[in-house]
Amino acid sequence: MTPPVEEITGAAAIDPGIDDVIANSARNRQNTPPNDQTMIINMGPQHPSTHGVLRLVVEVDGETVVAMAPDIGYLHTGIEKTCEAKFYQQVVPLTDRIDYLCPMTNNLAYCLAVEKLLGLEIPERAQYLRVLFNELTRIQSHLVWLGTHAMDIGALTVFLYCFREREELLRIFEAVAGQRMMTSYVRVGGLSVEPPRDIYEKIRTFLKNFPAHVDEYEGLLQTNPIWINRLKGVGYLSPEDAIALGVTGPPLRASGIDFDVRRDMPYSGYEKFQFNVPVSNIGDVWARYIVRMQEFRESVKICLQALDGLPEGHIVADAPKIILPNREQMKTQMESLIHHFKIVTEGFGVPAGEATSSVEAPHGMMNYYVVSDGTAKPYRVHMRNPGFATLQALETMCKGRLLADVVAVIGSIDIVLGEIDR
Repeated sequence: MTPPVEEITGAAAIDPGIDDVIANSARNRQNTPPNDQTMIINMGPQHPSTHGVLRLVVEVDGETVVAMAPDIGYLHTGIEKTCEAKFYQQVVPLTDRIDYLCPMTNNLAYCLAVEKLLGLEIPERAQYLRVLFNELTRIQSHLVWLGTHAMDIGALTVFLYCFREREELLRIFEAVAGQRMMTSYVRVGGLSVEPPRDIYEKIRTFLKNFPAHVDEYEGLLQTNPIWINRLKGVGYLSPEDAIALGVTGPPLRASGIDFDVRRDMPYSGYEKFQFNVPVSNIGDVWARYIVRMQEFRESVKICLQALDGLPEGHIVADAPKIILPNREQMKTQMESLIHHFKIVTEGFGVPAGEATSSVEAPHGMMNYYVVSDGTAKPYRVHMRNPGFATLQALETMCKGRLLADVVAVIGSIDIVLGEIDR
């Protein structure tokens, strides 16, 4: 028989995760009978429903969650410190790997901060293309969320359908950037290359067909009694708790807080686009599902506006000492060849100072903080990723629920351990 929590001293002495659970349990059980028996169990880090190498140390009374402590760090890469050893432009491929489901969003957040320090004016065409591909990235990320979330609950068909549409987007990204996932497409000063001319028609075809696919997903799920019973009333997060715990993105809006960085703190020309911000006052797993399903359709609207209003012009700023010159110019102009050589071998200097940027990533509000000491390498790069803060709310949403509900709640907050551990 498992001993009471208070008797598990050896494990607690070497495992801070268990120590946190016991401390929380002691506070939460002040008025419970002294003979109450509970058990500490591990969920993860090798677990298909933790969406990465997340370990949860859970205290259960029977099958009811009494306390919980996330134990993270299994995917720690030290990317923030690595950034300090790279030229500013070399940091871009590292940002792809922070949240590998929305690499272009990470590219953009970092580049916006550096561009503030440099005082660069980004051409309007590049702004529109950034919006277009960031919204396609949002759709791609939400497809992974819906497919894996549905599979956690037992709906395997939806997973296959979502990855069918995601494959189309990955092919578009590959045609534009040369890579399916780690695109490094958004660069300091603009974009890496002009998209192929035929890609716009492929994007329009995808956007034309995609709303019908969303209807298909909803047809499979929203009248399914198992799906409804597993989501409705589960994992409630009040608006007060959501704000206090730093939750952003769809989980925040599903708790009734109407905040979206694209609308309220516009960047990259988002103020020129018309779209609605889905909000729900229910605050449970079902609400988080509904909000993201509505975001599918809103992203389609933004993408169509970007395509219809896409202006002509350049995709990079007019800054020859910062932006790599055109390949054709290098072959005929000595000055362009010199600029290319110096930028690649020495980087470009950034005026001393500090800058922050905020973007609305698929998982929530993403912030980058960049400090320059005037050299060609950043003095400090710090990322504030949404998943780290949202994970704080997991215990609040799961306490008092069944252990099986933890799986549904994890899927609803859509965490990516790459951005949490860094």
